[in-house]
Amino acid sequence: MLEIPRVTENGNIGPVNSALVPRFGGAATFALLPTDQEATAAGRTAAVKVVGVPFDSGVSYRPGARFGPGHVRQSSRLLRPYNPATDTSPFAQVQVVDAGDMAVNPFNIHEAIEAIQADALALTRDAASLLTIGGDHTIALPLLRAAAERAGRPLALLHFDAHLDTWDTYFGAEYTHGTPFRRAVEEGILDTDALSHVGTRGPLYGRKDLEDDRRFGFGIVTSADVFRLGVDEVVARLRERIGDRPLYVSVDIDVLDPAHAPGTGTPEAGGMTSRELLEILRGLRGLDLVGADVVEVSPAYDHAELTGVAAAHVAYDLIGLMADLRASREGAA
Repeated sequence: MLEIPRVTENGNIGPVNSALVPRFGGAATFALLPTDQEATAAGRTAAVKVVGVPFDSGVSYRPGARFGPGHVRQSSRLLRPYNPATDTSPFAQVQVVDAGDMAVNPFNIHEAIEAIQADALALTRDAASLLTIGGDHTIALPLLRAAAERAGRPLALLHFDAHLDTWDTYFGAEYTHGTPFRRAVEEGILDTDALSHVGTRGPLYGRKDLEDDRRFGFGIVTSADVFRLGVDEVVARLRERIGDRPLYVSVDIDVLDPAHAPGTGTPEAGGMTSRELLEILRGLRGLDLVGADVVEVSPAYDHAELTGVAAAHVAYDLIGLMADLRASREGAA
């Protein structure tokens, strides 16, 4: 068996050393990181785990997000260990691994939701932070359930999306990619004083959609607001709303304009740029981030990995937030 040379720093096993192995060769783990099994075999316990959920049985328009995890991994090959935007090296700060994909039933959405929740709890049994790559937005509900259970209290939610995803049902179905946050509010796993949508836009079914959303406690920063207010003002407002609460971040890649992310199931014109999204995420540094997901990448509609690359960079910055938070807490302990 060929030995794979890796970057190792502070005792943490990092990505494949791309000065010795071409980036386009070998297995496409996220950012060419070691698998959970490889790290464990080397005596390392993962602090941050990247896991895929290849599931899209909850979509209402274009299918294909079940292939999102593999596409984002393939698109992440160019990610490098040092992030100059934040002056951090997340893979050196803590042990980060690719934990593979969850095995979920594509024919039974209720069973799939239960399996995702159980797997998320199992993956965080050792107190690891979880970054999930979807998959459609249905998966956010079981991930929120697991994260709230681990936190022991309702969560603040920062939801980046073109859409509200607080609708009641589609064709009488309660569990779809357009309903997860309504269900989460109903189940009491979200702190209704700290809920925010960012990047919403496009037509709705009626004014009642917004009225319901306000009733659930959501504040809205539209994509037009981001453009007019600027990133710094948006970050200040979000941080004030979130405070010191445990925070879950859910990123539907369709929050980006189709020019930046064409490979998604329900594209809407007039979206945010990838630069705006990344800068807002970087502005969350130091908040109590307990979990995050990046969803709705549908590679059949992508071109030149535009969407995959955007999603990979979003995931990388979310991992950076998790790693930085954990490293700072371990240093203070």
